[in-house]
Amino acid sequence: MTIVGGGVLGTAHAWEAVERGHAVVQLEREVEARGATVRNFGLVWVSGRADHELDAALRARELWEKIGERVPGVGFRPAGSLTLLRSTREVAVAEQMARRPDAAQRGFRLLEPAEVRAINPALRGTFIAGLHCSRDAAVESRLALPAIRALLESTGRYTFLAGTEARSAGSGLVRDDRGARHESDLVLLCPGAAHGGLIRELAGELPVRRVRLQMMQTEPLGEPLTTAIADGDSFRYYPGYAGSALNALRDNEPQAPVADTNHMQLLCVQRLHGGLTIGDTHEYTEPFGFDVHEPPYEYLAGLVEELLGRPLPPVRQRWAGVYSQCIDPGELVYRRAIGHGLWVITGPGGRGMTLAPAIAERTADLIGI
Repeated sequence: MTIVGGGVLGTAHAWEAVERGHAVVQLEREVEARGATVRNFGLVWVSGRADHELDAALRARELWEKIGERVPGVGFRPAGSLTLLRSTREVAVAEQMARRPDAAQRGFRLLEPAEVRAINPALRGTFIAGLHCSRDAAVESRLALPAIRALLESTGRYTFLAGTEARSAGSGLVRDDRGARHESDLVLLCPGAAHGGLIRELAGELPVRRVRLQMMQTEPLGEPLTTAIADGDSFRYYPGYAGSALNALRDNEPQAPVADTNHMQLLCVQRLHGGLTIGDTHEYTEPFGFDVHEPPYEYLAGLVEELLGRPLPPVRQRWAGVYSQCIDPGELVYRRAIGHGLWVITGPGGRGMTLAPAIAERTADLIGI
């Protein structure tokens, strides 16, 4: 098998193929993946998934845990999450979620502030309740892929070609920009948010769009943040929270202007080095700017400080990222055969890190490898 694209989707497909006994050559045009794969929270996010996404999210979490057992460098940890609520209308959404028939499957519990702080003592700030999701987890997005590749290479059936761009691809053959030919029974194109060039030539205009976000990373917090945290604006973003209570929230309680303008929610997770990854914004209309804007960062920093009840450590770095999102909301990913033994797989949206192992498993089952 030849896989074009070294991001989390391409690497998850390489893992699945090697696990099933196949030999894999994987090409990545950068020296190391630099797209949405490393510009995310590393969250394996079950909470808030729509009904048609839930089974895949739970399966992906199970697969990430198994990968983490074999590849400690992935940094898998079943930390769970707390969505911290600051209004009675947000609490009403959480109450509705806690009464769902699948609430236990999702790991939902609505907690009083004292119960929240018992789970995550770093949360000493202002909130009136918290929705706990025990099924959420985290991995280290900037460390996971090199760690996975190291194990794959130890099998003797995997080769990673860094800094190598595919120039042509067809049934059973990929030619790269170094003049090499890669012959195989199957070619998977996992281009991430790069929808032009070779992908457009082979597949035409894909039914996907690109989404831009802004995030930041702090210096170490100095104490454990034992769960990921979110705010009530995440209810507005994730489809699994849809219902009458969410409708009432949207109709009667507008977001803060900067959050509304930038399509924001708060997500925050602690990295293994102790710093906090904080975001994010969403921009849907291209062309995207090449710079980042300060007001969303100021808003997010203030919100995290309000929830923690303490000042944030200094911000170490800020960045923007772009991911690919399938336009059809009923599809987990855009996956199509565009020739004999030639497939394109892209567009998981903001679910790429969460769902990649399950998407790869489904691809392998579909293709019959």
